[in-house]
Parts: sequence; structure tokens; C-alpha cells
Amino acid sequence: MLNKPLRGIVPPAVTPMSDNDTLDIIGLENLLNRMVEGGVSGVFILGSTGEAQNISYQVRKELIKHACRIIAGRIHVLVGITDTSFSESLSLAVVAAEHGADALVSAPPYYYTAGDDELIQYYTHLAKRLPLPLFLYNMPSNVKVSIKPQIVLRLSENPNIVGIKDSSGIGAYFQQLVHLLKSNHEFSLLVGPEEMLAESVLMGAHGGVNGGANLFPELFVSLYKAAMEKDFEKIALLQNRVMNVGLSLYNIGRFASSYIKGIKCALNLMGVCSDYMAEPFHKFEERERNIVRSKLMELGVSV
Repeated sequence: MLNKPLRGIVPPAVTPMSDNDTLDIIGLENLLNRMVEGGVSGVFILGSTGEAQNISYQVRKELIKHACRIIAGRIHVLVGITDTSFSESLSLAVVAAEHGADALVSAPPYYYTAGDDELIQYYTHLAKRLPLPLFLYNMPSNVKVSIKPQIVLRLSENPNIVGIKDSSGIGAYFQQLVHLLKSNHEFSLLVGPEEMLAESVLMGAHGGVNGGANLFPELFVSLYKAAMEKDFEKIALLQNRVMNVGLSLYNIGRFASSYIKGIKCALNLMGVCSDYMAEPFHKFEERERNIVRSKLMELGVSV
């Protein structure tokens, strides 16, 4: 059963691939087992960090199957179903339920920009049809739509909508969510940008969906716990380490995809999984790879 609210660190997992149509199964096992051993509360597959919109529906369904098999009930599995097609979202949701996932995650449909009333209608209709609880996903940089706090509040009244992952990076927005939903003790408020994890938890967030936890799950779990315990000395120490991870690895290269490339390249150098990127993107070449290697060594990782 899904914990309500869901607390802790829920990494948005990368999708290890051998080529454009083949999962790196061994790499996926390495990745997910490291997360479980690192103390995370769950894993979120088929999100932005997982390159969901760049991989085929067949590969997405295979990923759901294998991820649920590997996790085997040890932690929660959240599955992204974001799509422009309502039917395809439902199809992914059915596969997730069949293989034992715990919840689903959906950002607003992208391409055409939905209005507030249309978002309410969309999520109400979607939640009614889903076989599992639903987390909203606020990702305005990628889908062009921000789910307004008042809309989140209204949707939270739906018993099958159980939380939100906010990746807006806007502190004022997230604090409005905390304030508006303070009386709903089962609705999960999860923050995406890892730089905001500690401050958000201190102000009422239930946890983080942070990309860096692919690499260093123990670090993010420790920072979350320090924030829950209001151990400010420890928070300062761990926050510095988290900032160093992002500043070292996420901005190598010139494109928005550099964040995912940096994580995948680092994981590959650490011996975890393949760094293949789904088309239309490509993994780092040797020059960038050498920079990632150097940055990992500066972070104290032997590669």
C-alpha cells in the first residue's frame, strides 16, 4: 500500500539503455539496487530524467515490468504516464498496475496549452479511469503549463489524486502549496530541484524527487533526514555537498540535455550502467567524458 503522505527521497531514475530500442537490464538492476541500499523511499521511473518522451511505448512498458521485478516490493515504484494521448497514458497505467507499481505520475499534456478548467477536467477524468493513485507533476519548463496552487488544492479533493511533484524551482509557488494543503495530512508534497530539498522539507515538504540521488542516494537520504530533524549544522555540511554535485556534473556541455548526460556519464564511469542516450540526443564524447571523470574524482569518487 502507498504511504500517505509519501515521505523521503524518491529518485527520478535514468533509463539505462544499450541502444534506442533495448534496455540495459544489468545496468537497471545495478541502479535500482544501489538506490534501495541507499535508503530511498521509492523510485520514479519514466520521468524527465528517465527520458520518457524519447523512448518507445514498448521500451517504456518493458522498463515498468523490469523495474517492478527488480524492486520486488522493497520500496515504492512510481510510474510516469505523461503523454499527449489520453489512451496511451491509460495503457501505461494498466501495465504499471499489472506489474505491481504503487502509483502513477502525470504532468499536463504538452503541445497544446491547457487552461485551468481544462486541467481540472483532464485530471478528474484521468484519475477516475486509473487503476492506481495519481501524483500530479508540475513541470512548466517542459510542458508550458504550470498547475496553479489553487488548482492543485481543488484536485487534492479527489481521493485518487494523492500528491504532487513540483519541478518549477519556484520557492514561492511551493510554499503556497504547503500553506494551502496544510490541513490535508495525506497529500504528498515532493520537491524536484535538489538545491531546494532541505529548505522545502524544513517548511513542510514530505520529501524530494532529486536527480542526484541516481548517483549518491545516501547523500540525499541523509540531507532529508537532517532537515526532518532540524539539524542545521548537518544540513549546512550536506547541502554544500549536494550543491557541489550539481555544479560539477550538470552543466557540462551547452544544451538542456547536459543534466541527464552528466548523470548518465557519471553512472557509467562508476560502473553502474550504460550512458546511451535515447535519440535525438547522444551521450558525451571523450572530451566531456574526461571532464566528468575529473569532476567525480574531485567529489571523492574513484573512477
